[in-house]
Amino acid sequence: MPTRIIEPSRDCPLCPRLVAFRKVWREKEPSWHNAPVPAFLPPGGPDAVRLAIVGLAPGVRGANRTGRPFTGDYAGMLLYRTLSDFGFANDRFDARTDDGLELYGTAIINAVRCVPPENKPVPAEINTCRQFLTPGLLGFENLAVIVTLGRIAHESTLRALGTKLTAAPFSHGGSHDVAGIRVISSYHCSRYNTNTGRLTEPMFRDVFASASTYLAG
Repeated sequence: MPTRIIEPSRDCPLCPRLVAFRKVWREKEPSWHNAPVPAFLPPGGPDAVRLAIVGLAPGVRGANRTGRPFTGDYAGMLLYRTLSDFGFANDRFDARTDDGLELYGTAIINAVRCVPPENKPVPAEINTCRQFLTPGLLGFENLAVIVTLGRIAHESTLRALGTKLTAAPFSHGGSHDVAGIRVISSYHCSRYNTNTGRLTEPMFRDVFASASTYLAG
């Protein structure tokens, strides 16, 4: 039987720096989620997942606020629009958890479940949170493709799959077969990357076109 998804508790104590940051935001914004953000799954649950998207971590005013990955900040606008265009989600995204958004055969999971200061988790936090990423990915028994958003997410995914980083180096649009899964890496869809031109919308769409083609083939 495959390993099933494991989520951290709402008051997960494993990373002291992230716990302290969480406490600060709970005091500032008590109505926000301010807790580890669980994986976002399709209606059919883990067994329906053929595509997994691995992000870095919740944004302060994005998923940390709403409790759903890539919901509430710019990165989600680009991501969910692209997923909808390629048939991986419906077109109901409105940056709210009650917007009616559904994923189709797709899951979104972060390498680090809690929001880090300045959006930068440290290596110890990335390594600690892999105890949730690994069973998450291994729990998708029909998983065929993983899209990793950014180098940190990519490298943590490779480690979760038990693969050396040198076997599948990060590059935008890079594609590697790892443990029977096609892993496609992309620059993160952050506002910074799109504003600076490091990532354009056509570049991002090309990544999901590759994923779609692989799944169809």
